[in-house]
Amino acid sequence: MMQYESPIYFYLLFTIAFVVVLFVGVLIWKKRIQSKFADAELLQRLTPNTSTFKGLLKLIVLCLAIACLTMALVNPKIGTKLETVKREGVDLVFAIDVSKSMLAEDIAPNRIEKSKQLVSQIINSLAGDRIGIIGYAGSAFPQVPITTDFSSARLFLNSMNTDMVSSQGTAITEAIEMAKTYYNDEEQTNRVLFIVSDGEDHEGNVSELAQQAAEEGIRIFTIGVGTTNGGPIPIKSNGVLQYYKRDQNNERVVTKLNESTLLEIAEVGNGSYINGNDTSDVVDNVTDILNGMDKKTFEAKQFSDFKDQFQWFLAGALFLLVLDVFLLERKTQWLKRLNLFNEKKK
Repeated sequence: MMQYESPIYFYLLFTIAFVVVLFVGVLIWKKRIQSKFADAELLQRLTPNTSTFKGLLKLIVLCLAIACLTMALVNPKIGTKLETVKREGVDLVFAIDVSKSMLAEDIAPNRIEKSKQLVSQIINSLAGDRIGIIGYAGSAFPQVPITTDFSSARLFLNSMNTDMVSSQGTAITEAIEMAKTYYNDEEQTNRVLFIVSDGEDHEGNVSELAQQAAEEGIRIFTIGVGTTNGGPIPIKSNGVLQYYKRDQNNERVVTKLNESTLLEIAEVGNGSYINGNDTSDVVDNVTDILNGMDKKTFEAKQFSDFKDQFQWFLAGALFLLVLDVFLLERKTQWLKRLNLFNEKKK
């Protein structure tokens, strides 16, 4: 397994494109200047040892040197040993509402982005727990199966949006049903489901299903995102506002946080309701909830003993830079004397 210590330095690879453009620009400029001095045939006779290939070769060597220096700064590390470690934690599943009402901007930047921020910060505060992510609107879909790979979970979390489900609505019941399939460890006594939603337009008998889940050992906590004053639902294209969503009477739709529904679900589900306006408060509440639960010990395999690899790239860059110094832009005389193509001497 490979890790990158400072991946931000990958941006330096754009320097290669700048060098290539600069090289082409200088080459065109030289051609124009030379054409004013003499025609191509006479110029060839005046400068018989000038090599176009050598100039291109020097460019390639320089670009490779920049690439190697960039990789040295990034410092890739390779895990040399796979070991089994014991971890303690609980199984958490996040069910995130991705219906169109989550586009409302009554909480900055909008409800869906705020939900993703909350879940991301909660994940950052976890240690030995396992997590899973479900998205739902008119139907539910699995986003991340139960895992200890927090990096991958955050990657898939960031890609979630309100266009992932074509059918609209708030199928909390389907999310709870799907969450039941995530807890694949029968010995895990503490199973937690966090429903992140504005609580609007929920479908089905959610309370009954939440009670059934609680009886199966799944505690349901709800996190409300939005405000009770609510706001319109902007429809944007490439970040530009196109219009606000309207109902069948052409009235602008105003969506509001439905705390009563979320409170009811949490109460029946043997959990509690958390207001999601303050990120730090949410993280603190979740941490207190998890600390009060019994942890289960389970095994997981992970790479360890990561070793730096920057020295190989640094050595390669230094070699290429030294090589560039000794590469001259004139033809190599000993190679020219070989006359590999039986050229007639003039």
